[in-house]
Amino acid sequence: MKAWQKTGWQFLSISLSLLLMAGLALAQGKATPQEVKAKVTEAAKLLAEKGEEGIKIINQKNGPFVWKDTYVFSYSLDGKINGHPVAPQLIGKDMMAIKDVDGKIFTAEFLEIAKGKGHGWSDYKWPKPGSKEPSLKVSYIMKVDGKDWFVGAGIYDVTKEEAIKQAGD
Repeated sequence: MKAWQKTGWQFLSISLSLLLMAGLALAQGKATPQEVKAKVTEAAKLLAEKGEEGIKIINQKNGPFVWKDTYVFSYSLDGKINGHPVAPQLIGKDMMAIKDVDGKIFTAEFLEIAKGKGHGWSDYKWPKPGSKEPSLKVSYIMKVDGKDWFVGAGIYDVTKEEAIKQAGD
C-alpha cells in the first residue's frame, strides 16, 4: 500500500471515529432538571450513609454521578470543594471569593440554601466546559444529612424558574 493511501485510510478511520463519538454524545443529550434533582438526592443519601467513602465515589470521573453533560459536586459548609469528578484540581479550594461575571458569589448562595431550607436551586453565570464565555447555569443544591456537606449538580441554558417548574422544589 502506498503511503498516501495508508494516510487516507487513517484519516478516514479517525474521521469516522470522531463522528461516532460525536453521535454518541448527542444521543446522550442534555441532563434535565428532574435528572439533576434525582442524582443530587441520590448523592446526598450516599454521603449520609458512607461519608468519606461516598466522596470517593463522587470523585470518580467515570462513576455514577457523571452523566450526560453534567456531574455531581460536593462542598463542605465552609465553602471548600471536597468532591469534583471533572476538575479534581479544585478539591480543597475555598470557593467563597469566586464570583460570576455579574459579581454574584454563588457559593454563598449555595451555603444559604444548604443551611436554610436544605435544598433548592441557584442560578449564576459560568462558562460551559470548553468555553471561555459565561452562560446561564442553574444548580440544584442539597444538604447532606448528618454531615457538614452539601452536594449539587448544574445544567446550562435553563432558568431557575424553568428548573423549579420542571423538577419542582
